Amino acid sequence: MRQTKKLFLSFLYRHSIIPYRLGLAVLLVGGLCSCGNLTSPNLSKNGLQIGTNVTQIGKIKPKQDNQAIVYIQGQVEKQAPMIKQWAYEISDSTGKIWVVTNQKNLGEGSQVVIKGKVRYRSIPLAGKELGEVYLEEE
Repeated sequence: MRQTKKLFLSFLYRHSIIPYRLGLAVLLVGGLCSCGNLTSPNLSKNGLQIGTNVTQIGKIKPKQDNQAIVYIQGQVEKQAPMIKQWAYEISDSTGKIWVVTNQKNLGEGSQVVIKGKVRYRSIPLAGKELGEVYLEEE
C-alpha cells in the first residue's frame, strides 16, 4: 500500500503539478509585465507620458481664461504645506509655476505630469501688478 501511494504521488508530481507550476509562473510574469507600458511610443526618457496636449510652462500666460485646463510636465523644485492642501513649484525647460493640490507625496526632484486649471491672483502694489499665474489641480 505504501509503495503504491509513493508511485501515485510520484506520477502526479511528474505529470500534472509541473505544468500547473509552469502555467502559474507564466501568468505571474504576464501579470507583472502588464502593470506598465514597456513599449509605448508616447514615453519620454524618464517614463512620463508625453502627448500633444502637454503645455510648456513658459507658454502659460496670466491673461488666459481662468477656466482653461492644461497639462504640464516638469520637476518638483519646492514644496509648501498649506492648511488642507500643498503647493509645489514645478519647472520645465521653459519656466516655473506653482501648483495647488491635495497631493502630499510629491518629493522634491520628482518628475510629474499634472492636469490643472489656470488661475491668476492679482496683487496690485504701489501701482505695479505683482500677480502670479498658478495651477489648481483637477
